[in-house]
Amino acid sequence: MLSKPFDKPVRVWVGLGFPRQLNTVVDAYQFAVDWCGNSPEQKAAIRACKAALVGDVDAETARGVFVAFARRKDILVEDGEIPPVIGNSRPTHA
Repeated sequence: MLSKPFDKPVRVWVGLGFPRQLNTVVDAYQFAVDWCGNSPEQKAAIRACKAALVGDVDAETARGVFVAFARRKDILVEDGEIPPVIGNSRPTHA
């Protein structure tokens, strides 16, 4: 049950606008398990990560499902989105 790194890390917002980088399937699995909620997207992310951990799917498949979960919950740090240097909230989208 070894976790392979993602080709490209996933960054998510945590707390009061702080980014967290998830580099592996284990990172994404732990984040999804710890996330407060019980949505279908969260369950799918957990299942995909579990499947990747046992070798049923590759890490990039699990990453894609996890990214869909994070995007749906509006916690995905999109490419080009710069985390705030000072402040306590996420940047707003125009």
